[in-house]
Amino acid sequence: NGYIIDKNERKIKKNNLELQLTEKEINFLILFSQNKKPLNRSFVLKKVWNYSSKSETHTVETHIHRLRKKILNQFNDNNFIKNNKKGYYI
Repeated sequence: NGYIIDKNERKIKKNNLELQLTEKEINFLILFSQNKKPLNRSFVLKKVWNYSSKSETHTVETHIHRLRKKILNQFNDNNFIKNNKKGYYI
C-alpha cells in the first residue's frame, strides 16, 4: 500500500509525508503488517497489551479509531485499517 513503517523512529511514511506514532500504535502496525489475515480483537489485546482475551475493554477499538483519524488527517487515506467479521487488517 506504499507505506513504510519505521520502527526505530516510530513513524509511518508515504510519499514524502510522515506521521509520528505512539509506541502502541507502531506495535499495532507491526502486528498487522506481519499477519496477512484479519486479526480479531482478542488476539490484538493479547499481543499488544498482554490482556486476557476475555477482557471487557474498548482499548482496541479506541486505538484503531484514533489511528484511523491520524492516518486520514495526514495521508488522506480513509481505508487504511479495514475490518470485517473476522477482525482488523491493513
